[in-house]
Amino acid sequence: MASQGYERRIEPVAKEWRSHAWNSGIFDTARRDYTPCVEGIIRTPQHVVMLTMSGSAERLEVHSDCGHRFTGPDKAGAVSFVPAGCERRLSLIGVASKWASISLDPALFEPAEDELHGRLDIGAFSNVEDPLAAAIISEFAALLARDGALDPAYCEAMSCALARHLVARYGEKRNLPALRSWKLPPWRLRRITEYVEAHLDGAIRIADLAALAGLSPGYFHRAFRETTGQTPLDFINGRRVRRAGELIRRTDASLAQIALEVGFVSPSHFTRTFRACTGINPSAWRRNDRA
Repeated sequence: MASQGYERRIEPVAKEWRSHAWNSGIFDTARRDYTPCVEGIIRTPQHVVMLTMSGSAERLEVHSDCGHRFTGPDKAGAVSFVPAGCERRLSLIGVASKWASISLDPALFEPAEDELHGRLDIGAFSNVEDPLAAAIISEFAALLARDGALDPAYCEAMSCALARHLVARYGEKRNLPALRSWKLPPWRLRRITEYVEAHLDGAIRIADLAALAGLSPGYFHRAFRETTGQTPLDFINGRRVRRAGELIRRTDASLAQIALEVGFVSPSHFTRTFRACTGINPSAWRRNDRA
């Protein structure tokens, strides 16, 4: 696919390609059976973090217009990075692998740069061991495979976490005065709470909550955490679980139906989140309530 400022063309095309987009990013994953030679170009207006989840290539050759060069084997667990606007040309020899990537809006990195007094001003890199970045990308893939969809609020929260990690690990330190701590005023927090309560039956996007507060998603995530002691994702999940508990208590609706009514992408997602918040499964909650 190519357009002005965007080109992501890898040939032959990988199999079982799945993609999921949200306000500030895109997750992609696919697999490739053994292929003697693969060639391609990546250039996007977003920062791209890539992971070889399994499999390998006998040789990976990378040439980036920011000056980065790499030649060597590609291996499972390797993380690569392509900064926004940088063109990365690659060639894979003897490859059979499963991969995933997260593309991130550069604006997500601004709050982390301010908070950490750093700046993500780096070129491309290839085949770096980065367990945290690998774990975040792998979790996206696992959730998409298990639930068939990704929660937009989860995607946006983890995007902020990944952006902060990249700035902390790879950013250049700047000698800046510490920023003052500030919190959301009560009326803004009340507006956000009312919005969440009114939209529990559907997707709730961090970007929409940020717009209510007049902030970018990244700055909103930080301000909300300072105000409430919770991330926006934890707050949304807590409200969904509380509403689900009320429905379990007041109705005979199936747990699968309740999961959909309070906005979870699947029954398994509902069960995991409910257990994380309450310590027990929804079915046990219902049994205890009616004992």
